[in-house]
Amino acid sequence: MQKRVAELFAGVGGFRVGLDKLNSGWSFVYANQWEPGKKHQYAFDCYSRHFGTTEKLSNEDINQVDKTEIPDMDLLVGGFPCQDYSVAHSGAKGIQGKKGVLWWDIRDTIEAKRPAFVLLENVDRLLSSPGKAHRGRDFGMILYTLNQLGYGAQWRVINAAEYGFPQRRRRVFIFAYRQDTNYFNTIDSAINLKEALLEHSVYNEALPINKALHLENETTLDGYIDIVDFSDTFSFHFENTGIMHNEDVFTGKYTPKYTGTSTVLNDIVLDHIDDDTLFIDSTPGRREKFEYLKGAKKEERTSSTGFSYYYSEGGMAFPDPLSKPGRTMLTSEHSVNRSTHVIQDKETGKLRLLSPLECERLQTFPDNWTEGMPKSSRYFMMGNALVCGLVTELGKGIDKIIANEDENNNQHVQVNADSITH
Repeated sequence: MQKRVAELFAGVGGFRVGLDKLNSGWSFVYANQWEPGKKHQYAFDCYSRHFGTTEKLSNEDINQVDKTEIPDMDLLVGGFPCQDYSVAHSGAKGIQGKKGVLWWDIRDTIEAKRPAFVLLENVDRLLSSPGKAHRGRDFGMILYTLNQLGYGAQWRVINAAEYGFPQRRRRVFIFAYRQDTNYFNTIDSAINLKEALLEHSVYNEALPINKALHLENETTLDGYIDIVDFSDTFSFHFENTGIMHNEDVFTGKYTPKYTGTSTVLNDIVLDHIDDDTLFIDSTPGRREKFEYLKGAKKEERTSSTGFSYYYSEGGMAFPDPLSKPGRTMLTSEHSVNRSTHVIQDKETGKLRLLSPLECERLQTFPDNWTEGMPKSSRYFMMGNALVCGLVTELGKGIDKIIANEDENNNQHVQVNADSITH
């Protein structure tokens, strides 16, 4: 099997950075990156600057892309927004989802190109959205459509810091595989879905877990009239790992089993900073604002309708301890915000924000990956990105799966050749 990759919602190339680090023969044949409503396409420019034009790079709205014109691929990758996946009947036109929901572009790409494998990333709240009434409906819709397309799938919510990375970033990774692959047959031959998940999961190659699962639960995607009936009625509590196979779904809660070293903020923070604007006291009143935002509070507020209520929240570390991994980085990292990291500078002892380079290190990109764009855009890109090192670890499992595809195919060829000889 070839190892051709197409990347949707490519951003500044996190999936590619992660897979390229393996140096195991992955070849990127296509990438699409489009930031709607933006005059300057900084992410696409960054991607192009690093990777050139050896493959087809697309800077157009993915909704407008003819999916049949995308080059053939063996692995489709991408990180996409968590949105409302509900669908409805639309008269003579059949089924229609909400406009602009990017999952349907992934679905259409899979249908048009039939990649053997798919690796996707999303926020962990996808498993529970859209809320109490239809908890788990949106993630269920993804599994339902993958099953309709002829794929099995596994998912796992991964906190990068629990596997040695410098950021406590929780994201769900979805790995799907076509039903005619050897890997699907491996899952098919397992005693049950729990055994398949514990013994044959793509994630376990480099991201091991304890074999005892908690809060186990099962459901089925069968029995619905159509996708609209599914959208209207499906509800399920998905745990942080699970598997979908032939319409059956098994889920459970795992705990990581990591024995390596951990990377903390102190390991990625620079010893010297030249940018004085990063120091919070360089702007009058900024320290006080941070102290208020990060402090514990209980205060009376009034809603827009005149209703009075008490708002309360706990305090958080201020400054952020260098002895621990960073918190989840958001696109607002550079602003005066409760979620923004504030650290004690190594050289001066003064409080400051993280630099764009340090944010790149939080996401395990090479230093100065986003250099050349405005500082605010550099922060935005990293807040939207993924931990590249996690993709490298997941790639190890995919490499092993593909090697098994090739090994079994070679054995099949040898059997046929022997039968002809004799």
